[in-house]
Amino acid sequence: MTIKKYTGKTKDEAIEAAKNELGSSVVIMNIKEVRGKGLAGMFKSPTFEVTAAIEEDSVPVVTPITPKQNSLTPRFSAVADEQIKVPPIEDREESTPVYTKKPMPKPAFPVDEQDLKDAFEEIGAVVEKGGIDQVIPESKTQGALYKKSQVSAAASPSIEKEVKPVKQKPKAPEPDRSALGDDEQRGFLKILYNTLMDNEVEERYVNRILENLDPMLLAGSSLDHMINNIYQKMVLMFGKPRVITFSEKKPKVVFIIGPTGVGKTTTIAKLAAKYMLEKGKKVGLLTSDTYRIAATEQLQVYARILSAPFTIIVDNANINDEIKKMRDMDLILVDTAGFSHKNQQQRQDLKSMLEAVDESYDKDIYLVLSATTKYHDLKEIVDTYKSFTDFDIIFTKLDETLAYGNILNIRLYTDAQMSYVTTGQNVPDDIEIIDSQKIVKSLLGGN
Repeated sequence: MTIKKYTGKTKDEAIEAAKNELGSSVVIMNIKEVRGKGLAGMFKSPTFEVTAAIEEDSVPVVTPITPKQNSLTPRFSAVADEQIKVPPIEDREESTPVYTKKPMPKPAFPVDEQDLKDAFEEIGAVVEKGGIDQVIPESKTQGALYKKSQVSAAASPSIEKEVKPVKQKPKAPEPDRSALGDDEQRGFLKILYNTLMDNEVEERYVNRILENLDPMLLAGSSLDHMINNIYQKMVLMFGKPRVITFSEKKPKVVFIIGPTGVGKTTTIAKLAAKYMLEKGKKVGLLTSDTYRIAATEQLQVYARILSAPFTIIVDNANINDEIKKMRDMDLILVDTAGFSHKNQQQRQDLKSMLEAVDESYDKDIYLVLSATTKYHDLKEIVDTYKSFTDFDIIFTKLDETLAYGNILNIRLYTDAQMSYVTTGQNVPDDIEIIDSQKIVKSLLGGN
């Protein structure tokens, strides 16, 4: 496979350059807008960079195993898990940033809204310093619910033949900051409560987050100190992400499970490309999803582009034989059939396949969920899968929602570890390890 990058003043010009050199069968893998750096770049028109790929004649095409037609062969359906956006590139939408600033709710009690916004912005200082153990320095928001007295520090000296010492006037006493007023306490808590609820955090988890604020309020803690305390508490609730790791024991076998329509097939393509192109790993692809032939064909296209071996598992009982054929791979990604959490037969089929994997293999399981799914439905889904296997969680479609409360909700509801999030259709760009600090900043109304 040959991968090259081309630039042009427009998307069409860059794509045309790729087609002129690589031919009409070129596959456009990614496109991005490039702006000049520095002050001068602000006044220049952007250019576009296209990443294109073409298969070489020497690339082997792995033919999927053709099942024998008998009464036990599953029926095929043309309904895909989701549409994987393959060229033409003009149909792609530009990737939307994951973390969007939320509007600040109006306070229900007397409190200075600008001071509160300033305090929320202080959260960014913790992220920029690289860890939640950093303490936010004293700032203009220290004691922000009180207005500082503006007092002249000294009187002007008199002009005489002899210069006399400047007489200092005593400073006015600082306001008493030993405790917040009752209305201000309630106003502060109400704004935090409403901000979390507006971001769709479950009410019982909101109460858990705010339950230990009373001692700090009574002690007269500053606004930024209290928000920093809440921020750290929420980051700790997320815990450390658990992602794919490698050891001398090969191959690592990773099963991607989840309901239909959440983006399992696209997520597998992103993970495969990421670990092959960025980490230099040898990756093989398996699919046990014989119900959605369209999704299987899309995954096979990516396998050819990446020169990765690809096989369809017709009989789940043969899973170990198929893994053994790819024993030289560093990573084997297994796509599975999505099903309704009410479908008992498909649930049992998946359970049987997972249990059939030999214990000598290093196996991980990731449950893929959509950030756009309602919390009530998410609970039913995770309950279904939790009934027969343990898993870590991948959240997809963060670019399609403005509220990330369900990510925290499911983390606390399942006690499963978070791992990756996806933010669009571009392969492999739109996948990343979850950044709990950014998620928490968004949930608290920060930038």
